[in-house]
Amino acid sequence: MLQPNLKPINGRRGFMKALGTAGATAAFVATALPKTAQAAEASRPDLLAGLTGGKWDKTVTLSTEGPGGNPNWKPGDSMKFLPPAKIPLGLATQQLSQLPKDKLLKMYAQMQRIRRWETKFKDLFVGGEDDLYGAFHTYIGEEAIAVGVMGSLNDDDYIASTHRGHGHLIAKGGDLNKMSAEIFFKETGYNKGYGGSMHITDMSKGILGMNGIVGAGPYLASGAALASQVRGTKQVAVCFQGDGASNSPYFFSAARSAVNYKLPVIYVIENNFQMIGVAMSTVTPTKYVSDYVKGLGLPTWVVDGNDIAAVHSVTAEAVARARAGEGPSVIEAITFRWFDHSGFAGAKVGIDGAAGLPYRSNEEVQAWMSRDPILRFKNLMLELSLVSGGDLLAIDASTQKEVDDSIAFARSGKSPDPATTAFHVYATGKVVASQFFNRQGFSA
Repeated sequence: MLQPNLKPINGRRGFMKALGTAGATAAFVATALPKTAQAAEASRPDLLAGLTGGKWDKTVTLSTEGPGGNPNWKPGDSMKFLPPAKIPLGLATQQLSQLPKDKLLKMYAQMQRIRRWETKFKDLFVGGEDDLYGAFHTYIGEEAIAVGVMGSLNDDDYIASTHRGHGHLIAKGGDLNKMSAEIFFKETGYNKGYGGSMHITDMSKGILGMNGIVGAGPYLASGAALASQVRGTKQVAVCFQGDGASNSPYFFSAARSAVNYKLPVIYVIENNFQMIGVAMSTVTPTKYVSDYVKGLGLPTWVVDGNDIAAVHSVTAEAVARARAGEGPSVIEAITFRWFDHSGFAGAKVGIDGAAGLPYRSNEEVQAWMSRDPILRFKNLMLELSLVSGGDLLAIDASTQKEVDDSIAFARSGKSPDPATTAFHVYATGKVVASQFFNRQGFSA
């Protein structure tokens, strides 16, 4: 794993001095990358500088070259879009540095909870130690998006998640005990053991559900935004969607209506290039997925999704617009998932990343893993003296204990009683109080 040799910058004054001398282009630690990635960095400095985050005009793409509109895309081409090894200093990092220390540490802890919880389950699934089954879509490698977005929201704001929803739930404050119990299909789980990984959710936190219908999120979030507008609550709704889901007709349809009504909704496109196992570029005719809606006149940003400062900065601006009644926005975050779409093909116990997948090269997986969003955030905070190494080590230990304790909690739980199979449904059976229903005792 890449470990840049960082020189500490002492205090806010030191940070401002460094900011003034940093300029727009960050230094690269190219020796840690495969040779083809080094060549990509050398040949595309404008593109890499663009990926560092910041505001992008709705009529200007991130660069002259985009990951979309390339039917000749081949495994390894994503390395053309590698961000710099270090999060570059700029407006976004300046804004991040102004956050209270406890919030920075909370954001780091949330990223570690996502990484460590999913890594633990990856090892359990691959190692075959438990009777685990069902779909499991990992968010590993994309943690900066969920945590960066959620760091700009209020607790009562809404989100619509996806089948890859663990990271969103944890970033919104999800309970690891209930999450682990749900993966083990225990009645102590979030969905009483009937939802599993792909439908795990906590509606009390404003989560509109994890959805197996690819592309349904834009409608759900837009509807919640409309409800907020009608009630005058100033709540914002965020839709998370992948690059594949953004190709569904739902996205443009929802965005069009959101612009008409100036709804307080933000569409966050998590663009990891790969959809399920097909290159996004071969089915997306525009340079970027967010180009689809530029004709509607709403603001769009394309940012480095592995840069938590960039994600947090543009989300804060989009949220402020939404709360002020100025309507929807789109954020496209360029990132890379470390594992397969669902399940653990090519994965091994104790090893990060999946190798040997036919739609991407092992070299590009290693290159993107060197842009680990957690490591980049950690190094940034240490570089700017925002936290201490001891602070981060304490969080590493505490989050690992939370994960391990959640597994013990899950294993000690009971399996659902088959007699309750028809509970918590709309059509038949008894309905008991739960996160989904407040009524009791009616039957069909």
